[in-house]
Amino acid sequence: MRVTVAVIGAGHAGLAMSRRLTERSIDHVVIERGEVGQAWRTQRWDSLRLLTPNWHASLPGAAASGHDPDGYMAAGEVAAMIEGYAATIDAPVVAGTTVTQVGRRGDCYDVVTDRGVWTCAAVVVASGGCAAASVPPYAAALPASTASLTPLHYRNPESVPDGGVLVVGASATGVQLAEELQASGRAVTLAVGEHVRMPRTYRGRDIFWWTENAGLLDEREDEVDDLTRARHLPSPQLIGTPERRSIDLNGLRAGGVRLVGRLGRIRDGVAQFSGGLANVRALADLKLDRLLRRLDDAATALGFDGDMGAPERFPPTRPPHSPISELDLTGDGIRSVIWATGYRADHSWVDLPVFDHKGRIGHRGGVVDGAPGVYVLGLNLLRRRRSSYIAGAAGDTAELADHLHRYLDRTVRSSIVVGAAAS
Repeated sequence: MRVTVAVIGAGHAGLAMSRRLTERSIDHVVIERGEVGQAWRTQRWDSLRLLTPNWHASLPGAAASGHDPDGYMAAGEVAAMIEGYAATIDAPVVAGTTVTQVGRRGDCYDVVTDRGVWTCAAVVVASGGCAAASVPPYAAALPASTASLTPLHYRNPESVPDGGVLVVGASATGVQLAEELQASGRAVTLAVGEHVRMPRTYRGRDIFWWTENAGLLDEREDEVDDLTRARHLPSPQLIGTPERRSIDLNGLRAGGVRLVGRLGRIRDGVAQFSGGLANVRALADLKLDRLLRRLDDAATALGFDGDMGAPERFPPTRPPHSPISELDLTGDGIRSVIWATGYRADHSWVDLPVFDHKGRIGHRGGVVDGAPGVYVLGLNLLRRRRSSYIAGAAGDTAELADHLHRYLDRTVRSSIVVGAAAS
């Protein structure tokens, strides 16, 4: 089977690229291993909602989703939105098809699947950065009596064995699951590493209103000081709820969650935690104050001060009086550990010389190094900070589709010149 472009992955990013390719009359196929929106239906916990408000979740050629612009879509609603978008743009999706290899053959690429081989001039890898949970190697040292779960398998408190729970990681996922489990009556311990503290609202406006109007999400990848680090920062401590409430370590601690430092290792059934919790929370507080000052400056510069509340500052994070450094998991009644330690891409099927020393696809704003005509989408801070969110796909795909179009034009012209010389 031949096609000009193969897009791998029918999530929001892959479908947005499909729309861009259709706009440019480039024939293509979108290959999806499951069904459109399947991950949002099968790999998300029941209470999950987007961190971004509905007005922020727009895709090219479609209006922002949701009847409540200031609400936050549940996982099932996101799945329905993506499925509806695929139908609206009439994307050429081939569902239920697993890609097993992408390799180079001459001037073309072969996309090998369990249903045949597609030969194409260009490939867009849009399988995203959350295909697998990132679990530290010391998870293998858990006692046999302690269950090991990831957020991809957690559904609700009833899906976790009875007894205490250790949640590892204090990003959005970690704090949300710790709060939900504590509210269900579980004894919850939260291991806190580096985290990003952020209020849901500030001076009466959603925090994403601020990031939009202050231009924070428009910062390009070539303007970021430490790009590698920025791309792997934990997601901010946010939750989407009808009352637009904030979530942070102070609230969790007040609700009964036990806070400990970053989990360093597990040995003989004993979890060992870093003693740097106070420093970690102080750094998060410092960065929050720095962010709020930047937002205040932006409000003044844009003339918004008269239309909103006064500048706010939030109480510092209160560390435990006597943080523990070790925890006997079995003796303390910990019956399960949830690894809220982030996600990673699964590009094991890409058989091209494009990976760095850590096994990540090397790219410049989505243009893959070492493989002309190959692009990657759906990763954090791909081209700008907004790339990490659904709405970021609009700008990313517009620019990458233009680059891809120019690449195809050069390839076709080169083929014509070579063919004429040979004749």
